[in-house]
Amino acid sequence: MEFVPEQGKRVNGDSSTLILPALSIGNVGQLAVDLLVASTRAERIGYLDTPYVLPCVGNDAYGPVPNGELALPLEAYDSSANAMTLIQQRSPVVKGRMIEFAKKLADYVAASGKKHVVVLSSLDFGRWQRVDMSSGLQTLYLSSTNSDGTDDYCEQLGWKKLQEYKPTQKAWKYLSALAEGNAIPESILPFEGELEEEEYYYPSLPFAALFSCLKAKGLKVTCLFCYCSEGDNIPDAFHLAEATCKLLDLSPSNFQGNSNDKWVIPLSWKTLYGPPADMSLF
Repeated sequence: MEFVPEQGKRVNGDSSTLILPALSIGNVGQLAVDLLVASTRAERIGYLDTPYVLPCVGNDAYGPVPNGELALPLEAYDSSANAMTLIQQRSPVVKGRMIEFAKKLADYVAASGKKHVVVLSSLDFGRWQRVDMSSGLQTLYLSSTNSDGTDDYCEQLGWKKLQEYKPTQKAWKYLSALAEGNAIPESILPFEGELEEEEYYYPSLPFAALFSCLKAKGLKVTCLFCYCSEGDNIPDAFHLAEATCKLLDLSPSNFQGNSNDKWVIPLSWKTLYGPPADMSLF
């Protein structure tokens, strides 16, 4: 994976935190990164070139007006005022290459000197085993701080660890061995057809590959989740963006150039569900 800088731009060495999405249901992680990029007035510093992400191209996503600046599949943004870098992924990973992609990305992140990686992802509401909406939309997390995935600070924020993460389970052991590049013991090799079983569902998701490969490089990783369904996922994006700010002790009112204590809506959201209606027909 090669980083290609924008002309005249460079990576800020003081930005020790990296935020990136894991592609998932409703694209909530990507929408949350969009919201953070727009609200922090983060500057695009370059893009990542990899054969593992499908090519795509679009117009400038952040505006305030379309200016013809092309948006690419995997871009890096820097918010020096908030000491963080953001990566936006706009197209999926080539089928069957998620582990290779996650390994290459982890190599790049480790080489860039990042200390903390925050992965944003949604999860399928239809698979939520214990639904409790009494306190509103819930935030779940997964951390590399402890071997069981727990983190004291996240617990203090009132979040619950993703119950489906069971590092002693065969499926998670198999993923960990793949991420670390170790010889896989025969005892954890999946049998024919076993990868389709329920136990392997969560370890097969993009966030799991990213978490395991980044953890294997010795990086601190925190995954933040919310359960959702396909549809209008903008509220879910706000939820994950706000959770990210809580984790990193940030506030929209302190973002560079944003003194009105409100989030900045990305330009691309105006056509998130298709082009605006042609009112001349009415």
